[in-house]
Amino acid sequence: MTSIKHDILTYLIQAEGQPVSGQWLADTLGVSRTAIWKQLQILQQEGYEMESTRKGYLLVKTPGKLHESAVAPLLETKRLGRTWHHFDEVESTQLIAHDLVRKGTADGTVVIAELQTAGRGRMLRPWDSAEGKGIWMTVILRPDVLPYQAPQFTLVAAVAVVQAIKALYPALETNIKWPNDLLINGKKCTGILTEMIADPDRIQALLIGIGINVNQQLHEFPEELQSIATSLAIELKEKVDRAALLAKILGYLEHYGDYYVKYGFAPIKTLWEQSSTTIGQQVRATTVREVIEGKAIAITESGVLEIQTATGEIKSVYSADVEII
Repeated sequence: MTSIKHDILTYLIQAEGQPVSGQWLADTLGVSRTAIWKQLQILQQEGYEMESTRKGYLLVKTPGKLHESAVAPLLETKRLGRTWHHFDEVESTQLIAHDLVRKGTADGTVVIAELQTAGRGRMLRPWDSAEGKGIWMTVILRPDVLPYQAPQFTLVAAVAVVQAIKALYPALETNIKWPNDLLINGKKCTGILTEMIADPDRIQALLIGIGINVNQQLHEFPEELQSIATSLAIELKEKVDRAALLAKILGYLEHYGDYYVKYGFAPIKTLWEQSSTTIGQQVRATTVREVIEGKAIAITESGVLEIQTATGEIKSVYSADVEII
């Protein structure tokens, strides 16, 4: 019945403010009028407001939440987003994703929340996840790659988000700061966190955590973040359709993820470099062992950042906090 609910919502949205006959829905979907009514009741419980007229059902208002029923009609994916777990409030979507992997959830499963109370980024740093304002999700992937390839999926995900934003909002220039931040006008709008569950010789699952500031206004950020954070709405000066953006991101993530598995990182590396705000800059990379300063000259085929120091030595950085100096 879940797919029927999605189909009903799709027809109501496509009607663009015109009523849709309950009998026509039943005949088209091959179910009873009672089945249609039950699914409409579920949609109303999820926050969709409808009117029943003599000509049929009229969709009056959508809830604005990222329910599966809101996103599924917009998806163009085969796997990503076809299994969906939506929550109004969680500590962290990554924690839920870990549990789902243990239970054998499908490749492409999405865990998404309207609010995270303990969202986190790299190095266990807290991530401010304003309620109903952003995209706070974890996508579970089960790619046929070796464990050493897992870090490259952070870069693949970054390219996917950049391309999605570019497709919907071409006026925005979104840049990638190695390894996992997206910036607009020098301010952070997106963070990506990749975690791996693996055996010694194979990946069981990758958990791609993506946090995107979508509809926050400046005053809604904590004061200490207002000079370094931004949102798409701030930069566009208009509210963003979160469901449309989410569907587009999942489409690009599936496309580039599959492309990477089939052809390797080289083609995606080119797209990454085109959006990079790191390569060619003087940077300071803080690793667990040392601080490296120099010019970021490239990323390798493995996604490793190469920094040339003042002495001419080239150092390979696998994981670090990087700031442009």
